[in-house]
Amino acid sequence: MSDEREGAGSADTGAGTDSGDTGGHTAVVTRPLRPTGKRSRRGAVTEADAKDTDDAPETDSSGGRDDGNKGGGTKKTARKPKDGPSRNPFAFVLNYLQEVIAELRKVIWPNRKQMVSYTTVVLAFLIFMVAMIGFTDLGLGKLVMMVFG
Repeated sequence: MSDEREGAGSADTGAGTDSGDTGGHTAVVTRPLRPTGKRSRRGAVTEADAKDTDDAPETDSSGGRDDGNKGGGTKKTARKPKDGPSRNPFAFVLNYLQEVIAELRKVIWPNRKQMVSYTTVVLAFLIFMVAMIGFTDLGLGKLVMMVFG
């Protein structure tokens, strides 16, 4: 047979196929290829996976085969999160106060003219709302007294 005929009918060209005469029918190999010794790049790591494995120290097993820790490698264990309840409360309060001071330094404080205008607007709105609610209460009170009084 010619080379053209052999390549045209096979579903898997190359690794894993038998070059014997099988009548043009070859089995599809679904097993993964044997490891070459090089580690493949890992896929995208999700945030949950990164949290579990980033704190663990990197270990290198020199067993020769990379079979996913089936043959006696070291296992990675996730460490306890550092933000748990065992954290020092004094360090927590100190860190909190430092963050508060840092945020207060970012604040743009109003000058005297802005402060007077903002206070005037708030007081005018407050007087308006108190008057509106007071007159509504007075009117509904009179209405209730007329109906039930």
